[in-house]
Amino acid sequence: MFFTAYCSTVLAQVPVDDTGVHRCANPEIEAQLQRRFGGRAGEMARLNQLVSTAQAERAANPSARLAPDVIYRIPVVVHVIHNTANGTIGGAGNSNISDAQILSQIRVLNEDYRKVAGTPGGASTNPLAVDTGIEFFLATQDPDGKPTTGITRHYYPTKSSFDLFNDLFQLSSIVYWPSNQYLNIWVCNISNRGYLGYGQFPSAADTLKGLGETDEKIDGFVVDHRYFGSQTGTVVSQLYCCGRTATHEIGHWLGLFHPNGDVRCGDDYVADTPVIEALNQTDRCDPLYSTCAGTTRTRNLIEDYMDYSPDQCMNVFTGGQRDRMRTVLQLSPRRRQLIQSTTALASTEKLTITTYPNPVLTSATVDVQFTGNQSFNVELYDASGRLRQTQNYISSASRRITVDASALSAGVYVLRVTTAGERASQRLLVK
Repeated sequence: MFFTAYCSTVLAQVPVDDTGVHRCANPEIEAQLQRRFGGRAGEMARLNQLVSTAQAERAANPSARLAPDVIYRIPVVVHVIHNTANGTIGGAGNSNISDAQILSQIRVLNEDYRKVAGTPGGASTNPLAVDTGIEFFLATQDPDGKPTTGITRHYYPTKSSFDLFNDLFQLSSIVYWPSNQYLNIWVCNISNRGYLGYGQFPSAADTLKGLGETDEKIDGFVVDHRYFGSQTGTVVSQLYCCGRTATHEIGHWLGLFHPNGDVRCGDDYVADTPVIEALNQTDRCDPLYSTCAGTTRTRNLIEDYMDYSPDQCMNVFTGGQRDRMRTVLQLSPRRRQLIQSTTALASTEKLTITTYPNPVLTSATVDVQFTGNQSFNVELYDASGRLRQTQNYISSASRRITVDASALSAGVYVLRVTTAGERASQRLLVK
């Protein structure tokens, strides 16, 4: 209650018109992309199937669960696109937002995804609410290996605002960092009334057939500067005051759907979120109810970060949503490459490999540990000794990698890791 009152009181000083807000452009843009690029729907369906299979495996075999104590850390780069000719940073209505506004958003993301004590998520008493074990940090190295603050600024005088439905590729042509290494966030002035942002769904492909590099280059999150950050700078909305637009859209980037699946009583591929008729399009946190199973009336989880509720209502990611996001990070190729680049492990005196789950259905995680930085090679052989997969890593510290088993036949395989002076092998059973 304190949080709700505080948010509303502070922001009431400089009101903004939030009428007619749809909040999220994801359903419309996703439909647009699927019409334009024929392979996209199939690749998304394939990822959903891989995720469902992996989750079923872990439910049936507790020993096959991914290590729950692993914290996935996502490197973020915030690209501020503005038309402020004199380069002034910050100030009322200035799309060249301040560092403080950006930092407030990173703070909120970590509070929400980690259920930090003393924050709305941490204070939630809902038994469904969990810590997802996912964190976000501003990148410290750019793609060329040079130091960075994780914030880039770009004066673009040609346009004062951008259309979410037509300008995604234009935004990425202004600035883009590899989406298998960073979560790209483009902060700008959005021209579409009623839309706050858009986060792109992951797929089972690195690059969709016929789409080329452009798929990679729009993979991220686009947001209006007035809804990025919490109660500071250009954030003057009463309803969308507190950074939950980013929490919501990055949920899409991590594979979550709206709780109604964008149709009446639809599926969000998460078992513990209630089935609902419609999203919360009100300006309040009052209870809402749905009748989706016969005559049974159930309460909507309006606190779900993936609903459309005002920011002050939101404080829940469920255990099912956590598991889906973490599984997507393991199975969607660009997401998997991204977390592998940031998951450093402790060094060991000799080469050691640990594989889990084992047996495996879809994807095995392998912890490769050794002394210092070394180049190493990973090979997977079938029972007849035929090489089925190989991966090379150049001058790497000990790290966590993933072996894709989704296309392998059931049987026994041998995983071999080789450095300049050592070799280690382990049997891998594929079900």
